[in-house]
Amino acid sequence: MALYITSLNSGSNGNCYYVGNEHEAVLVDVGISCREVERRMLRLNLSMQKVKAIFISHEHSDHIRGLTVLSKKYQLPVYITTATMQYGRLFLEENLIQTFKAYEPVQVGGLSISAFPKFHDAAHPHSFVVSYNDVNVGVFTDIGAPCEHLIKHFKQCHAAFLEANYDEQMLAQGNYPYHLKKRITGGRGHLSNKQARRAVYHPPTCVYEFGATLPLIKRQ
Repeated sequence: MALYITSLNSGSNGNCYYVGNEHEAVLVDVGISCREVERRMLRLNLSMQKVKAIFISHEHSDHIRGLTVLSKKYQLPVYITTATMQYGRLFLEENLIQTFKAYEPVQVGGLSISAFPKFHDAAHPHSFVVSYNDVNVGVFTDIGAPCEHLIKHFKQCHAAFLEANYDEQMLAQGNYPYHLKKRITGGRGHLSNKQARRAVYHPPTCVYEFGATLPLIKRQ
């Protein structure tokens, strides 16, 4: 059976990733509006009825902007840490809140979702690996440095979304204010193109950059 993945949106204007099989799916982050999630899934012939849960990586607005409305409308459980809930000032329906811990897989139908910590300037940030029938898909975004956690899990993935955020020389010469440049490059911001390349010297089968359109992964 196949595993489908796509980036519904990525970047500072919102992040949302879909991973699922023929029967169930999960979303990682909902940084775009409920209406946009629905519109983009419809365009890709994906059904919201297959989405069974949402996993939140951290509390920055471009990862949670549409979460409350989408979760309430479809009564979707939200897997989120207590710190992320608190610092994101989220008001979710109590019965929909589920917590997770790093390295303790969560089962959603036939999908298994594992989290691991990452370097980012958020309260309790995590990356995720979604597994099904021995196929592993990573969602590795908003990472300040390629730590051992990232490198270990990247090697185990057959496909991955990996953020490569900036060119070091262009950023240094650009007109961003100094404090923003410092945040981006400070080890808890984002990966440069060079850092991303170094992190993947043992690449998985497929590395999907942002904007990928519904790749299909078949079990060998």
